[in-house]
Amino acid sequence: MRTALLVLSLCFASCATYADRTGRALRDFESGNFAAARGAYDDPSTTGSEFLQLVESGTVAWTAGDLGAAQERFDTAGELTKQFERAALISSETLGEEVLSWAFNDTAKSYEGEGYERVLLHVHDALTRLERGDRDGARVEAKRANVHLENDETLYKKSYRAGGLGHFLSALTYEMDNEPDNAWIDYQRMVTKGVGLELAGKALVRLARRAGRQDELEGLVQRFGQEPELPEGAASIVVICGVGFGPEKFESGLAIPLEHGVARWVVPVYRDRYQPVANVDLVVNDSSVRAAVVEDIAAVARENLADRIAWMATKSAVRNALKYEMTRRLGKDDNLGTLGTLAGIVYTLASERADLRAWRTLPHSFHAARVFVAPGTHSVRLAPLGGATMDLGSFELARGETMFVFARTLGTRTYARAVGGQRLTTGTTP
Repeated sequence: MRTALLVLSLCFASCATYADRTGRALRDFESGNFAAARGAYDDPSTTGSEFLQLVESGTVAWTAGDLGAAQERFDTAGELTKQFERAALISSETLGEEVLSWAFNDTAKSYEGEGYERVLLHVHDALTRLERGDRDGARVEAKRANVHLENDETLYKKSYRAGGLGHFLSALTYEMDNEPDNAWIDYQRMVTKGVGLELAGKALVRLARRAGRQDELEGLVQRFGQEPELPEGAASIVVICGVGFGPEKFESGLAIPLEHGVARWVVPVYRDRYQPVANVDLVVNDSSVRAAVVEDIAAVARENLADRIAWMATKSAVRNALKYEMTRRLGKDDNLGTLGTLAGIVYTLASERADLRAWRTLPHSFHAARVFVAPGTHSVRLAPLGGATMDLGSFELARGETMFVFARTLGTRTYARAVGGQRLTTGTTP
């Protein structure tokens, strides 16, 4: 009886999807009610997953500008993924969860984050550290992100058009530390991967001219165009903006009546969410530059899922075979008969569910732009395409200084922070 009650409780619990449990928190986040969103995500019952609890709450904290809380959560999530990797080799608990996932569904397993989510965990940690002035730490996290990406590419024997933001952050920190040769390597990796070409190509032209790489400069100029000479003692303004929300997971499947029961085959699929903002322009004084997409999270998420879908479908088919055999035996039991068949059908329909857990507060994509200006006073605005323009104010920039604008669009509103420069006037606030 206890076993039956446990099975039934698992079945009914599976009916509440991750989107159902976190819907209120996500709506609070999107509307700018960050305190309520963080409170909900920090509650373990909201996500039912320690990894998701940390990264969802960390994303809200980063967007709200609470960098200490964000870094604490991202660092803890990073340590948690290391524990997952060790436990996969030695833990009987992990083995038990794997067995349950074959008999029940994949939600019986602890959620450890998809491959692309682990990459983005370290990218977010790098962003947070960079904003806090920890350039060395930002480079370390960017490299960790690239290691996770390369591991996934090795596993699935393919190259994702991903990793651009991590390389861009690393290259920026190298340039700020006057290590142009190391910055060159990261920009070159962006070009090789085909991500953020507008940014990386121009940077390579600039660095090639600076280092006197004449042989490479000609080919780079032909491919990416000539870059104007920089002003004497040029400063720069960099914007890094997360735009919108990534795609949502839904369940796709088919229920087939059979002689002694029913088969229900299910897999998760992604659907794009409505994105009111398409891109962001960085406006400095009266000149604007369109930000380049350096990380297309939505595309990578769909591609990563496609690489795993055959395995998920296989597991669903095996589970159906096991559940169908259970239903057939229950139906032949002299004490149960038709009631046993009905119980087996109900269990199959209720328990065979796709795993819809995902890092839902992630943006649809990350965009970045860089503008070089003469030292002095400059007004700075962000003009999202489809959203309200945000005036950040005017700033005094010193020779060689790099000023950052970290931003996130939610709906048509933009939340942004300027780091660096001396603020002279205050612009509008979201």
